[in-house]
Amino acid sequence: MGYKVAVIGATGNVGREMLATLAARNFPADEVIALASEKSVGKEVSYGDDDVLKVQDLAKFDFRGVDIALSSPGGKVSAEFSPKAAAAGCVVIDNTSHWRMDPDVPLVVPEVNPHAIAGYKKKGIIANPNCSTIQMVVALKPLHELAGIKRVVVATYQSVSGAGKEGMDELFEQTRAIYVNDPVTPQKFTKQIAFNVIPHIDVFMDDGYTKEEWKMMVETKKILDPKIKVNATCVRVPVFIGHSEAITIECERDITAETAREALRAAPGVVVIDHREPGGYVSPVEVAGDDPVYVSRIREDATVENGLSFWCVSDNLRKGAALNAVQIAEVLVKDYLNK
Repeated sequence: MGYKVAVIGATGNVGREMLATLAARNFPADEVIALASEKSVGKEVSYGDDDVLKVQDLAKFDFRGVDIALSSPGGKVSAEFSPKAAAAGCVVIDNTSHWRMDPDVPLVVPEVNPHAIAGYKKKGIIANPNCSTIQMVVALKPLHELAGIKRVVVATYQSVSGAGKEGMDELFEQTRAIYVNDPVTPQKFTKQIAFNVIPHIDVFMDDGYTKEEWKMMVETKKILDPKIKVNATCVRVPVFIGHSEAITIECERDITAETAREALRAAPGVVVIDHREPGGYVSPVEVAGDDPVYVSRIREDATVENGLSFWCVSDNLRKGAALNAVQIAEVLVKDYLNK
């Protein structure tokens, strides 16, 4: 007997990727339901290669009988509907930022802290971390086990798909406009994104960090270890899909490039491509559509004791969102729901 699964926000970038991932991984679903706002009702979305689902109205939907909801509709919508779904007996795996730091909601990356899923019973909600946090902690976990990470300094290079369809459209339209000498007017982003980089993602906080940077700091502590100190600078770059990160860590114990490389190669969800030659590393355009977190440019940092630097790349719509949510659902049905 399979499960009844709802995808909330099914017409968005992440929602469509969730549907594709469920189908590609043969998730044991007898029925999959696509939900979105009233304006999307009746639209069709793909579920795998052959099936098409008609979008239903989230506001009118009755979640009784639904086992799992994969949710990516935006924080305000999630704040209203995730508790309603949970109250009807549905376990919600939520991709928005709204529930991540709730102490009664587990924040989960299956390769890092799958045991935390057990906490879903408190509110019936499991939070999917921020995309940039997910790929970073997947790479950090084996290194933390190896040498005990004390401090992380990370600069991100985040694609426009992290800002949704509007972000992707803006990069495309601005690039076209520049080539034909049309005016460029930023709308989704604060400055021109085509042929530019913007050191600003999400709102600014009182201490000068942006909320995206704050998310990486606090989520890493909740998922991996509360003692780890994190300093993040998050930058939007003119790439359609794929987040990149330049990461430097300071550890408690000795760590070398070779021991780190071995630990990363053995880690679940990580692929190491690290050749010290031109092209011997991974770039975001190469990982679009792929599941793993790729690590390259592994080298020792001589400026601190027990320091290491590396390059980390992943598809932000897959491992950074949809895949991670589906992996949580897979652990949930295997170890907890047991239908």
